[in-house]
Amino acid sequence: MLVAVLASSLLAFMGSSVPIAIPSISEDLAMDAVLLNWVATSFLLASAMLLVPFGRIADIYGRKRVFLYGISVYTFASLLCAISTSAIMLLAFRVLQGIGAAMSFGTGAAIITAVFPLGERGRALGTNAAAAYLGLSMGPFLGGFLTQHFGWRSIFLANVPMGIAIVSVMLWKLKGDWAGARGERFDFVGAAIYALMLLAMISGFSLLPALSSVWLVMVGVLGILAFVKWEMRTQSPVLDINLFRNNATFAFSNLAALVNFSATFAVGFLLSLYLQYIKGLSPQEAGLVLVSQPVLMAFLAPFAGRLSDRMEPRTVASMGMALAAGALLLFASLTETTPLGFILASLMLMGAGGALFTSPNMNAVMSSVERRSHGVAAATHVTMRLTGQTVSMGIVMMIFATTVGRVHITAEQYPLLLSGIKIAFLVFGGLCFSGILASLARGRMRQKSLAEL
Repeated sequence: MLVAVLASSLLAFMGSSVPIAIPSISEDLAMDAVLLNWVATSFLLASAMLLVPFGRIADIYGRKRVFLYGISVYTFASLLCAISTSAIMLLAFRVLQGIGAAMSFGTGAAIITAVFPLGERGRALGTNAAAAYLGLSMGPFLGGFLTQHFGWRSIFLANVPMGIAIVSVMLWKLKGDWAGARGERFDFVGAAIYALMLLAMISGFSLLPALSSVWLVMVGVLGILAFVKWEMRTQSPVLDINLFRNNATFAFSNLAALVNFSATFAVGFLLSLYLQYIKGLSPQEAGLVLVSQPVLMAFLAPFAGRLSDRMEPRTVASMGMALAAGALLLFASLTETTPLGFILASLMLMGAGGALFTSPNMNAVMSSVERRSHGVAAATHVTMRLTGQTVSMGIVMMIFATTVGRVHITAEQYPLLLSGIKIAFLVFGGLCFSGILASLARGRMRQKSLAEL
């Protein structure tokens, strides 16, 4: 639990601190408005492509081993990001950082699920989620402070000692390993099709509205069909399609996660630009505003996890989705004179919604599959999250490409930037409302869980 908590907070810190540094990175490495999106998207794309394959490898060869290698790669890549001297170098090392994250993102949740019984699993996953939200809370504040006083590179350097500490604790204290599918074969062909399919689809989506993006999306769709056909034929699939075909709870819980993160992830990125460019706040001041959302999420996450042990997870998660949708629509009304109190209240509303959705939804996913599939199930859920986050940034990229264009953001572009931000929040609000249907459609699982218990 300690190892998983430390890793969750570390990975979450990186996710919430980088958006604060975006304006500084843009100035230092001469990146335009569209290219800036790739600072986040490159990391997310690499993680999404490899999460499920690494989840399957963890089930076969040991979750501790994959988790340990992942944290090591992530830590080394963080150091390389800090010494990058060009946009290309930074993006390349962000990809390497994403590969390390893919090895550890879902594996930590799979280890927790393996060692906690069903009746305590929601609380344990809620505690793990709280640690992630604590990292998210530290990201805007500490990231803003580091960026303002020591430069954006210090954010990446801050990951290195924590990564070394996690590796040290694992080697010192974490004994044994967990491999629910030990001895089974790894599906290399399926893993390759899966990774290339995601690469084509997400890259195509992020390049919209260019014509080449249509062809990439079509290749991705064909890749989905090829992947499903192959996985149904092979004896040891990298992703058991029956988890989706015969398990409505698993399928719709993952769909709800995909929609939720597609609608909410880019909020930190958009508000960071709004607060620093439109409102004229410093990185540290912007971080203090943004910290209100993850702080409330960290406070409520354990409560939401325990609540999902006692009542239907779909009910709790759907309530959270509705609160997040309302907050997104409030952000769509931002102007140059919007008071900070309004922004803080809306962020706290979104934080409450995020806490009520995330840990109950994860509890539903992990409790709906057999123990031997915990690694793949956790990796699949986190893949939905990362794919949703990538889609979220892709939507912003598409909107910025049509409203702001490939130009450096200056005072002349501020009205266009604000217009793009408001359009994005409208799109995200509508998307989040549609996700409530997916959250409710998963069906009841409490009777099944009690029978298993």
